[in-house]
Amino acid sequence: MCGRFTLKSTPQAIQKEFNLESIPADYQPRYNIAPTQPVAVIVEEGGGWELKAFKWGLIPFFAREPSMGSRLINARSETVAEKPAFRNAFRHRRCLVPTDGFYEWRQEPQRKIPKYIHREDNAPFAFAGLWERWDGDGDLRIYSCTILTTEANDLMRPIHDRMPVILPESARSFWMDPDADPDALKSLLRPYEGEELEAYTVSTRVNSPRYDGPECIQPAEEEPVLLETGKELNSK
Repeated sequence: MCGRFTLKSTPQAIQKEFNLESIPADYQPRYNIAPTQPVAVIVEEGGGWELKAFKWGLIPFFAREPSMGSRLINARSETVAEKPAFRNAFRHRRCLVPTDGFYEWRQEPQRKIPKYIHREDNAPFAFAGLWERWDGDGDLRIYSCTILTTEANDLMRPIHDRMPVILPESARSFWMDPDADPDALKSLLRPYEGEELEAYTVSTRVNSPRYDGPECIQPAEEEPVLLETGKELNSK
């Protein structure tokens, strides 16, 4: 899955990477983006791409309450075309979720160890996403999004069995094409094959969405996990 990520790149780097005309003036770097929070998404609008802020956690148009979105922060790529909550958005409302790194937790017998995965050059890249518009009572309108996931690649497999779908630059335009064949799009939903990603351990500070600063991505030592007897279960 993908439950936390970063977007700390400069506005200039994001604008250049995704060929955007502009970046919103209120853009702020984020180091610990959490579900239900506003996230940056790139949508197709008027023949071009624009950066918007949508709520993370897709709220299907048929949902009775917007709280449903908190359970739909990710969409499994294997079933996204069939699931009622996602299939309409998959056909008509695809987006890019810009990022420059994400977190995943490696399960140990007695705890979980947070890892930060990013490009070696720290450049921004893109998750495959879907978006939806939900209309409530009166003038209430919420734009929301979800991030697609797939099986882990070689780098991620020792950490977790799932990872977000990362779209290489060559696939972004096809993903965003409103006329693209949905069956053909499925070929993009696979483990990332690029070799420029790396992963390292970070502090458990990232476990709490209250922390959203550079300290979240600082490398940290993995402490030995101890059994109740005091015997080391694993070492650094």
